[in-house]
Amino acid sequence: MGAFAAELIKLKRSLAWPVVVLLPIALVLAGAATRLASGRAPENGWDTVWLQSAVFYGLFPLAIGVAILGSLVWRTEHRGSNWNALMSGPTPSSQIVIAKTAVVAGLTAIMQVIMLCAVLIVGKLGFGLPGMLPGKYFGVTALLILAAVPLAATQSALSMFLRSFAGPIAFALVGAGVSTAVLMVSGPAALVSPYGIVTRTTQLGTGTFADSGSITAGDVIAIAIASGVLAIALISATTVILNRRDARA
Repeated sequence: MGAFAAELIKLKRSLAWPVVVLLPIALVLAGAATRLASGRAPENGWDTVWLQSAVFYGLFPLAIGVAILGSLVWRTEHRGSNWNALMSGPTPSSQIVIAKTAVVAGLTAIMQVIMLCAVLIVGKLGFGLPGMLPGKYFGVTALLILAAVPLAATQSALSMFLRSFAGPIAFALVGAGVSTAVLMVSGPAALVSPYGIVTRTTQLGTGTFADSGSITAGDVIAIAIASGVLAIALISATTVILNRRDARA
């Protein structure tokens, strides 16, 4: 709990907040820009607005955003002698890993909520769409928050091991690209990748790529199980590796 509280204090002046707020808003606006400029209404109403925003968001921008957050959260520890101070301190490695992952996952969750709000605002104020965004997309947003946890664990681990700020971001771009290709070719096989899980989740109910156009219980259960198993495995593996690095130090 102490490690997590310390991370929350660091967030007060963190550069992570512009990423959390501006990235999803920019992507939603970019997806709607052409139609807004021409005054054309989306063909399928809310479904089109969601597809143009969320599906593209899940291809690689989400992974890059999480990667930036991971690098920002670990940036302080890689300055000066802060790493040695962290490793020689009383906080167990498991608490450090869990706290950092929780912070990245929490920021990512806020990012998903902001994206949802941006879609609602663009749909209502930008296009004047009647009614409300279909309830299934609220469910997809909630599932996406869970699906992003293993991605947060992955990027936090990479940012922990790599002193370079850009290294984990480049890894995220490649990982997202490979996972998207696997998703298009093999479908469910992409769920073994943290990047593939978030991409698959953003496509639910849209009929794009490997999606059937309907959200089934099997899809939701598969994503939830894959997210939970991967998150636990990644956090455990990162803790073990950090303990060994600590011992060698």
